[in-house]
Amino acid sequence: MDKRVVRSIFLWTLVSYSMMVSAEEPVLPSGLENLSPEPDVPMGLGESALPSGLDYGNLEPDLPAGLDDAAEFEGDNLSGQDWTVDGFAELRSGLWVDQHRYQKSRPLNEARLQIELEKEYSGFTVAVTADFIYDDVAADRTVALERGQGWLDLRAANIVFSPADFMDVRLGRQTLTWGTGDLVFINDLFAKDWNAFLVGRNVEYLKAPSDALKVSLFHEIANLDLIYMPRFDADRYIDGSRAAYFNSILGRITGTDAITKVDRPNDLFHDDEFSLRLYKNIGAYELALYGYDGFWKSPGGADTVTGDALFPDLTAYGASVRGPVFNGIANMEWGYYDSREDRDGHDLMINNSEQRLILGYEQELATNLTLGLQYYLERMEDYGDYRRALPAGMSAAHRSRHEYTARLTWLTMNQNLIWSLFTFYSPSDDDGYLRANLRYKYDDHLSVEAGGNLFWGDDEYTFLGQFQNNDNVYTALKYGF
Repeated sequence: MDKRVVRSIFLWTLVSYSMMVSAEEPVLPSGLENLSPEPDVPMGLGESALPSGLDYGNLEPDLPAGLDDAAEFEGDNLSGQDWTVDGFAELRSGLWVDQHRYQKSRPLNEARLQIELEKEYSGFTVAVTADFIYDDVAADRTVALERGQGWLDLRAANIVFSPADFMDVRLGRQTLTWGTGDLVFINDLFAKDWNAFLVGRNVEYLKAPSDALKVSLFHEIANLDLIYMPRFDADRYIDGSRAAYFNSILGRITGTDAITKVDRPNDLFHDDEFSLRLYKNIGAYELALYGYDGFWKSPGGADTVTGDALFPDLTAYGASVRGPVFNGIANMEWGYYDSREDRDGHDLMINNSEQRLILGYEQELATNLTLGLQYYLERMEDYGDYRRALPAGMSAAHRSRHEYTARLTWLTMNQNLIWSLFTFYSPSDDDGYLRANLRYKYDDHLSVEAGGNLFWGDDEYTFLGQFQNNDNVYTALKYGF
């Protein structure tokens, strides 16, 4: 679909929906009166006492550990309002279990100070969150915000205002998320930091910030989120600089010896992204439709001449439903990825189109003991054309990649000691990934954490098997204020 057509659809949708909801003074649907302008956090990204999904009536996202009890400090008294200052200081260090020769000496060894500022003015709110980092492992400490590199990671810098009773607007740097999966994403096509996820940083850092305009429109018929990013925000993808991976061009595991070179779309207002979500609560169930127009978020192709990794054009459509079933919470989410640069599947160097599906269920088995299960499917379109394009002797990917996940969470010692075990297993690829974490909250400010990441697989080229040289353990000490 041409970018001009997408822009026209985006603007037409915004204007027509605004005209519809402004034609009357609707009463917001039940549960939306106090809806936070912050995005809903998928299961697995929050760190509340109760695992995400069990307290279904609470639409407020969970704050990261250490911030929920943060104190407020008075600042300059401007316009009759006070600045709030929250944050934390953290030391985090890790070790490789079995180091690969093309890896850094350690997965991470860093000190982090986060400062979160917020101030309410008459008619709008200003929010800034910045992480100041000393990263002993990084070779280059020059700040590159889009890659998450350097001594500064700007997590948020935005203003929030409501130009009408039915509209909220957030403009600037922000963390965006939606969808129903637990650490598995289909319609959440916002930037992720996969390096942070694999080497032992707090799970909140899986979500990378984006520079965007988000418009939320509320009506009794349905609610609509429209997001525009004027320049492509790619994932902070695995490129070999932090974790080793299988390089399909070289046909082997690589790391610091062959850091991925990319040709990234970077033109302001030309290489842009559009996302939308139309959703509605029907009783205790939330139904949603999704749309996206932009690019594959991690490299999804390669230039046959230069060898540079590419981010091909991508349009995605999807739907989800989430709500109570039996004694727990169930979810289903589907998406279709239209890889517009290779719709017939003939180009081996560009990702084929795909269909993706999540089926999930979460239930409290006993007091403070919760189990979450998921089934995830990726199914390649035009598989016959893909097989015919393969060079002789090259291993073919499966048409359907199946994956099962299980999350077990146990809260002990008055919910101050949290045991968490998350496993991924793919029977089609015969590989897997185990994430173990133990966190103890000493008091309202101080917490300690330990954990590990373990990968396995029969083949080095499968999705999880390629990371089996990245097994690591880590510890952290955190003080929130």
